[in-house]
Amino acid sequence: MHNLNITVVQTALHWQDAVANRSMFSEKLAAAAPTTDLIILPEMFTTGFSMEAEPLAEEAEGPTLTWMQEEARKYQAVLTGSVMVREGGKFFNRLYWVRPDGSFAKYDKRHLFRMAKEHHTYTAGKERLIVELKGWKIHPLVCYDLRFPVWSRNTNNAYDLLLYVANWPKARNQAWRLLLQGRAIENLAYVVGVNRVGTDGNGHPYSGDSAFIHPKGYHLLETSEVEGIHTLKLNKQELENFREAFPAHLDADPFSL
Repeated sequence: MHNLNITVVQTALHWQDAVANRSMFSEKLAAAAPTTDLIILPEMFTTGFSMEAEPLAEEAEGPTLTWMQEEARKYQAVLTGSVMVREGGKFFNRLYWVRPDGSFAKYDKRHLFRMAKEHHTYTAGKERLIVELKGWKIHPLVCYDLRFPVWSRNTNNAYDLLLYVANWPKARNQAWRLLLQGRAIENLAYVVGVNRVGTDGNGHPYSGDSAFIHPKGYHLLETSEVEGIHTLKLNKQELENFREAFPAHLDADPFSL
């Protein structure tokens, strides 16, 4: 039973500058040279959380996806994060899950943040994504999805690890911290949340608070309000032992979306 090495990149972002952000992430990863299985970047890591999709969105298989494929191959690790994408005349806040061999999966953010009018610019996704890595089943989601437990419900232990990539403002960081813990406890799964720091082009500050949460709800690692790259190993046997000793999933209410 394999353990899983996960690397999170918490950083400020260059506002609406994809070239600068890709270069910045390349430099940070090269300096850290992580030995890892999975590298997680924030939401909209090439632009910041922007509604300027018309001039900034890339085609579905554009330069950022190519860059992710190159970086995944370089580190022999899966690379994931979300970017703004144009496809079929619509815009999506799309998470890519890019493997070292260049193959990839995608997830379009389901819950669009209406307080920023994200739903006026982007189209909501309709399908959940569960991927496998080293014997782990992983469910990646995006930012505002965190507030909606039904969408992340771990029916019959369908996944082992729940991921959230985010641009979650400092003004609501208490909700971020508590909801990450809640999702871990109710779903009997590890949770990893990756958020940015700094201030965006709209003047919103971000406190980071990227975290690794144990299925029992306590923090394995929680970052401060500074840039950094952190790698942690998650233990699969510990998860299986906990689920066997505390099989709360067997008493969950059945439902379907």
